[in-house]
Amino acid sequence: QVQLVESGGGLVQAGGSLRLSCAASGRTFSNYAAGWFRRAPGKEREFVTAITRSGGTIRYADSVKGRFTISRDNAKNTLYLQMNSLKPEDTAVYYCAIRDGTIVQDMAGSYDYWGQGTQVTVSS
Repeated sequence: QVQLVESGGGLVQAGGSLRLSCAASGRTFSNYAAGWFRRAPGKEREFVTAITRSGGTIRYADSVKGRFTISRDNAKNTLYLQMNSLKPEDTAVYYCAIRDGTIVQDMAGSYDYWGQGTQVTVSS
């Protein structure tokens, strides 16, 4: 039904910035709420941020609030994650995900489709 492909990851120095993109296939992207999750080495996947269909409601994990910004361009079927003031503890594989719903959710199990992930490495 839909496929998600993340891009924009890489290696960056602490304090630097990266912008991740998530391109969705098909014509149904605007029907889905969306979010970003991450999985650090040896740890469980954790919630980063989420956004409703039209972008009217946004939620951030406390660990990234004030540093990360989620946005979406439904006309381009694309989700974005702007990451500023990156810290070594932000190092993880970042995943975008979407769900058929109207309410922001922070549980991975609430999401229906997932991208393959993109590696973000922040050096000290």
